[in-house]
Amino acid sequence: MKIPIYQVDAFTSTIFGGNPAAVCPLANWPNDQILQNIAMENNLSETSFMIDRGEYWEIRWFTPTHEIDLAGHPTLASAWVIFNLLNDREAPDEIVFRTRQAGDLRISRDNRRIVMDFPSRPGNPEPVTPEVTQALGIKPEAMFRSRDWMAIFPDEESVRTYRPDFNALSGLADAGNGIIITAPGSGEVDFVSRFFAPNLGVNEDPVTGSAHCTLIPYWSERLGKSGLRALQVSSRCGELFLEDQGERVTIAGEAALFLTGEINV
Repeated sequence: MKIPIYQVDAFTSTIFGGNPAAVCPLANWPNDQILQNIAMENNLSETSFMIDRGEYWEIRWFTPTHEIDLAGHPTLASAWVIFNLLNDREAPDEIVFRTRQAGDLRISRDNRRIVMDFPSRPGNPEPVTPEVTQALGIKPEAMFRSRDWMAIFPDEESVRTYRPDFNALSGLADAGNGIIITAPGSGEVDFVSRFFAPNLGVNEDPVTGSAHCTLIPYWSERLGKSGLRALQVSSRCGELFLEDQGERVTIAGEAALFLTGEINV
């Protein structure tokens, strides 16, 4: 079986930045173990697999070790591939991704940016326990929990210079969850963040769109504004343009194609 593969850097305008995702269009779903093995072989934060169903696309996402319920940067990368490479006719202005757990995701274009309509996932306040402080190696100002843990740090510098103990973080996160650290930004940036998911086979994810489903409602309320600009300050860095719309959020960014190829399975 031959499967096309595209590697796209998401949330960046140039290659070697943002977060690389593998995108694999399929004609039908093979055995789940094949999908997981391909993601393991790709060894990127996520590989997305998608099937054109006419009025919508089915989409699934895999880390090197797990299938996950919602992912942002491979969705943006997948949409970029559809908009720019897979249409032999005039490209659509909007596409719909149908997911297995997160409902339908509507994706549109705004000049060079791709805009993703995602569910809002506000975090619930959690106590800052000694166990949490020990796992993080620093006492956060506050803790919240939705799908992922979210720790509030005092300033941008503390996020940028944070050195995680991944073994300790593995004890804090559940198998299907990650850990967000975040703080107010400087200049024109409203906030910064980083994301760690050692139990998903991704110690640090360079740019995590789905984490912003929790970050956006928090910072929108705290800053008193619905439109936000954010940086995920990993070593690759990524820029996100965001809006709180109540039960939904929009997450927008650019993307750049790195490679095209073919998988032989």
